[in-house]
Amino acid sequence: MRLYPDNLEEKIDFDKIKDLIREECTGVLGADFVKKIAFSKDRKLLSRLLTQTEEFRQILVSGEPFPNNNYINIYPYLNKAKIEGTFLFEEDFHEIRLGLKTLESCVLFFKKNAEEYPQLAQLLGMVEDNISLTFSIDRVLDDKGKMKDNASKELNIVRTQLAYEENRIRKVLDSLYRSAKSQGFTPEDASITIRGGRMVIPILAEYKRRIKGFIHDESATGQTVYLEPAEVLDINNDIKDLLYMERREVQKILTRLTDELREYIPILKRAFHFLGMVDFIRAKAKFAVKINGINPEMVKEREMAWQKARHPLLEMSLKHQGKAIVPVSISLDPNHRLLVISGPNAGGKSVTLKTVALVQYMFQCGLLVPMEPKSKCAIFDQFFIDIGDEQNIENDLSTYSSHLMNMKHFTFFANKRTLFFIDEFGTGTEPQFGGAIAEALLIALNKSGAFGLVTTHYGNLKQLASKSQGMVNGAMRFDVDRLEPLYELEIGKPGSSFAFEIAGKIGIPKEIVLHAKAQIGETRVRYDKLLLKVESEKSKYENLMVEAERKDRLLASRLKEYNALKATLEDQKKAIINEAKAQAKLLLDDTNRKIENTIRSIKESQANKEATKKIRQELDDHKAGIKLEKKPIVQQETIKVESGAIGIGDQVRIKDNGALAEVLEIKGKQVVILIGDLKSTVKLNRLEKISNTSLKKEKRAIDKRMSYDTTSKMANFSPNLDIRGKRGEEVFGLIQNFIDEAHMLGINDVKVIHGKGDGILRELTRNLLRNSSSVAGFSDEHADRGGSGVTLVQFKD
Repeated sequence: MRLYPDNLEEKIDFDKIKDLIREECTGVLGADFVKKIAFSKDRKLLSRLLTQTEEFRQILVSGEPFPNNNYINIYPYLNKAKIEGTFLFEEDFHEIRLGLKTLESCVLFFKKNAEEYPQLAQLLGMVEDNISLTFSIDRVLDDKGKMKDNASKELNIVRTQLAYEENRIRKVLDSLYRSAKSQGFTPEDASITIRGGRMVIPILAEYKRRIKGFIHDESATGQTVYLEPAEVLDINNDIKDLLYMERREVQKILTRLTDELREYIPILKRAFHFLGMVDFIRAKAKFAVKINGINPEMVKEREMAWQKARHPLLEMSLKHQGKAIVPVSISLDPNHRLLVISGPNAGGKSVTLKTVALVQYMFQCGLLVPMEPKSKCAIFDQFFIDIGDEQNIENDLSTYSSHLMNMKHFTFFANKRTLFFIDEFGTGTEPQFGGAIAEALLIALNKSGAFGLVTTHYGNLKQLASKSQGMVNGAMRFDVDRLEPLYELEIGKPGSSFAFEIAGKIGIPKEIVLHAKAQIGETRVRYDKLLLKVESEKSKYENLMVEAERKDRLLASRLKEYNALKATLEDQKKAIINEAKAQAKLLLDDTNRKIENTIRSIKESQANKEATKKIRQELDDHKAGIKLEKKPIVQQETIKVESGAIGIGDQVRIKDNGALAEVLEIKGKQVVILIGDLKSTVKLNRLEKISNTSLKKEKRAIDKRMSYDTTSKMANFSPNLDIRGKRGEEVFGLIQNFIDEAHMLGINDVKVIHGKGDGILRELTRNLLRNSSSVAGFSDEHADRGGSGVTLVQFKD
């Protein structure tokens, strides 16, 4: 395995990835493992590391409770306990106990969920079950890590005696202090305190001779002294002796406990190695959740099929700025091993190359990577990069010389198991010579069978990639209309640098750009123009595809609604027919019984005339009773026509079509009327005057008649309205109802067929559409389908 150069991780920002994982660790134990993260070609090892992290990611996502603190580094305590005769302090054992309890919780969790998380459960092999040290620590220390009074019989006796003496001395001192205070010997707001491990009372310096005793200390100002009265000297001495006895007994207990721990040191080291590994895996899983990392398929073949890979650091940075990252999809195989990426400056070539380099390196370090789940990743033995400026003054290396040194290493050691990355291939020297050398080097690397990504502006490298087996071009896409990069990689064609277009956009004088084009040569200019045209056509094609997909989705939705409507109608039809059949059967049965009874009655009465007549009347009554009921016809309200001359402002109705209008102007026998928002001129004899009251009733009736069932209307609605041959005053109501109904049913596109003629109906139609709030726009139909004789209408979403 070979990595190049030595500072590879810094070059691709993997050191920053390690820092982020280290921040997710709870303690030093896990953080120590971060230092050991390393590139590997061992397929089994990587599979195990990736699966462990994925299993822990599932634990985090599921929300299952898992220990998240006290991953304590106890190795310093174990190293101290190795030495015979030494002992650990109470706080040391308290820390060890906290770590052991976390260890126990982890072990219990993995034993309980061994089937669900098998790779993590295998780590339990490092932990032995018979660690009884926690019980021993609990026996002598309380929950706060302090020695219990009953840790031993001797300690209990000493502390009991100590408590008695401390209570006795406090009583004596309280009495003496109250007496001194009553005589004014003590300062204000003072109290009994301790100096040098002995209980004393504060006395004003001027009265220190008034009380017999020993002075232990004085205040900073010298105005107060701390005096041990003679009455408590012996008691204080006794307390001091008891404290020494207590300390010796505590040391004995801690020494015995340390001796017990010493036997467990090898077991504890393995157990806390496990705990550190759990903390480390947990940190990797938490980082994976942050970057939405996954465990892609690891293929044995040399194949990279990545879908929407993302640079984790760049994505986090953009997220803080409220921006979204543009992912990279890449596909390399033995027939297309070397990807030559070209495109404009600041178009994303270097970012794409660094994304692939970093994500591949993360994968071969056992980290989950940010890409789509269906992606496939290969394992490489060697990883080479040539990114950035390696100028070195000490070694007298220029930028170009340093690149050549890297290329020397690449060509000497590259093979079929190598993955390399070269940014801005060939730059740093005169373009004519740099391009030639770069071409020769790329041919040599292609012969080695290595996989690689190369970014360049050189046209000869693009042409080489287009005609060489094993190589393929890639382009960073560019918006040719707005002259802005899209940061999207497209494999299969070279990209233009768009140098002339960008120069023109930022204001470089036209004559300078033309001179530059002349210098570069007509062939190269034509080549870039061709790339520009291809990019433009691709953008238009993608826009058409998006629109086609939208219409397909709408069509599928409408088809689903239609099928549901059809099924509903079929079900209703079947139900009605079945009900009708059932009623008919009952009716027939009843009728047959009646006829049979009538025949029997006639026979029994021996055709008596009066009896027969009565029986026939009963049969006629039964027949009348089974006639179908007719629904009453509801008469629509009629508008009341008023007599008198029609004047300006009157409400009128057009006799031949029933349209309602208001009179605006009268010119002899011609009248200008307003139908809704549409003005029209009609003959006076076609109008009749109506009352305002009748008009309001009619509008309510119209509104009532206009309410309809959406399902039935959708089944019968036609997206084409033919108004050819209609008069101007008829058009308004037809078009308005048509537009309202289409928009209410959710239809996006309709046609109004008005013919060409003099263009009057077309203009009338489009004036109405312009004033409609639901219409987004309209246009002529295609020339083959009616041209300007048909208006296509598009509705707002």
